[in-house]
Amino acid sequence: MPAGAREELINVGGTHLRLLTGGAGEPLLVLHGMEGSLGWPRYAQALAEHFTVYLPSHPGFDGSERPVWLNSIPDLVCFYTWFLEQQDLEGVRVVGFSLGGWLAAEIAATTRHAFSKLLLVAPAGIKPREGDITDLFILHPNRIRDLTFHSPQQVPEYDRLYPPEPTPEQREQAVQNREMAVRLTWKPYMHDPRLPHLLARVTAPTRIVWGRQDKIIPVECGALYQQAIPGAELVVLDQCGHAPHLEKPDEFMAVAWPFLS
Repeated sequence: MPAGAREELINVGGTHLRLLTGGAGEPLLVLHGMEGSLGWPRYAQALAEHFTVYLPSHPGFDGSERPVWLNSIPDLVCFYTWFLEQQDLEGVRVVGFSLGGWLAAEIAATTRHAFSKLLLVAPAGIKPREGDITDLFILHPNRIRDLTFHSPQQVPEYDRLYPPEPTPEQREQAVQNREMAVRLTWKPYMHDPRLPHLLARVTAPTRIVWGRQDKIIPVECGALYQQAIPGAELVVLDQCGHAPHLEKPDEFMAVAWPFLS
């Protein structure tokens, strides 16, 4: 179990979901990206100094079960509305990274009372008008890692998050996470054509954070999200790639904390 966090399996509609919780204060839901939760990283511990952080592993990721009916992002939205009701978390703040940011945006657009504030960090979900979202599923995992960061040397936890010699269990889990990401995002690839139109329904205060050197999802998509969500703010971090929360956790918290508080 990661330091500073409690791990449990909870039952959501007959599906066992892995859930990490830690900290104290008002609840904060964190929705991870395509790599899975990566345990309890530095950013999660920093958030837990101010909030009770709920970090579930999506169905099919990190040992969470996948119900047979769950095969798409809309299915995942349905699952998480169930999760929010069951855990008495409706109306909480949410932070979503990449795939998790897309998920948070879809939930907020379809269930307006789900969240009180949205912090979306390089969310997938909207197709750029120029350029493309990098096709991650044809690339070796090591190449994806290279593209994730502007400079791996900036990542304080790089060796812990990406051990040079992962265990057989870690390798198998990474394969399963990748397979689940393919299932959810393959067609249409990494976007929902409806989403830019549905986001007009979002009423919760929203801040969007992007790395200027994002090589996976173009920073242009941040502007498209900002245009689609009424009143949304866009913050672009220089010298930073697709995962600001991992690459520059202190700068990320300097942007996240004033908004979430």
